[in-house]
Amino acid sequence: MPGLTEAFYADLPSTPDFAAVADLDSYATVPADWSVLLTDVIGSTKAIQAGRYKDVNMVGAACITAALNALPGLNLPFVFGGDGATILVPPSGVAAGRDAMLGLAALAQEQFGLGLRVGLVPVADLHVRNANLGVRKLQLSPGNDLALFSGSGLELADKLVKDPSPDNPFNIPIPENPPAADLEGLSCRWEPLRATHGVSLTCMLRAIDHDNAAQEAALSSTLATIQDILHGDPAQAAAPTREGTLRFRWPPRNLWMEAKTTAGKGSTFRRFLGILTESTFQGIAEHFNLKFGFYNAPVYREEMRNNTDFRKYDGLLRMVLDVSLDQADEIEAYLAAEHTKGRLLYGTHRADSALMTCLVFSLEQSQHIHFIDGADGGFALAAQGFKKQLAALK
Repeated sequence: MPGLTEAFYADLPSTPDFAAVADLDSYATVPADWSVLLTDVIGSTKAIQAGRYKDVNMVGAACITAALNALPGLNLPFVFGGDGATILVPPSGVAAGRDAMLGLAALAQEQFGLGLRVGLVPVADLHVRNANLGVRKLQLSPGNDLALFSGSGLELADKLVKDPSPDNPFNIPIPENPPAADLEGLSCRWEPLRATHGVSLTCMLRAIDHDNAAQEAALSSTLATIQDILHGDPAQAAAPTREGTLRFRWPPRNLWMEAKTTAGKGSTFRRFLGILTESTFQGIAEHFNLKFGFYNAPVYREEMRNNTDFRKYDGLLRMVLDVSLDQADEIEAYLAAEHTKGRLLYGTHRADSALMTCLVFSLEQSQHIHFIDGADGGFALAAQGFKKQLAALK
């Protein structure tokens, strides 16, 4: 019955072991009365080529912030895609989640000149088309979980939303006067995460076949191979967020962007002054390793290192890794060989750093998550290679 599945995701157990991503039988089937909210920046490739990737990145992360703020009290699974996001909502959250996305689309156009596509696909429509969708929780730290998704459901949902038909029922037009999006908690005050090992490698991949056996083999083999290439070190050693890469510069270079994004219907300048003041205390705390109120600089940095989505799975395995040039060559050579053998589709992108956008729910309760993407294009440019291989396959 409608409404009875609202706590579906909240009630799921979580695992701290990312290797468990390959155990596809452990994913719980998403209830048919839930819906998939999807967003992506229209023309993101052109915006990236124009040097506006941080703008694109900020809007993508804002989608998750807006949805979570619009639905307080609901535990929602989501995934950040670089130039957009995907959020699953129960029946009670469809209207508020949709309105939040439409409000954000208006803000993206007004403040950044970026079009944001908004789509809504009922999970029941995915089931009718024989696409399955599963979810499980990865525990980053106590109180902070990351959703992992299995099956072809999200890929199909993306395809349905992007169908150019003028009467596409899954594509939601932007109304003239949408409600304002609440983006409280969104920030981007840290410097780019310089690749101290040599290169920031963004990669995305999946097995060519959609069946569970092929997907499990692809996930297990790729994770094991990367572990070997890292000389047995845990993948966390290749995470972009480490003690040597987390740098706080004052004033943060993206404060005006943060102000534009989070001011809502208020004054952008007043919002700028407010976050300038916040960042001043944050900068002092970071420089001297101090604690101001609930902001404890050394503790927060340690929590940040754990609370990132540098590895995730949404039907595609996506990673941003800080590796040496030789290691990047080895990883790409492995992926190319697997593609030649007809096993994998993949795309990669190299940069000298990664970008981080932060979503802080509560400093007091240590609830915050940090979205990672490769600089200069990251997932959006890695997706180009992936899509070329997919088109050639078809």
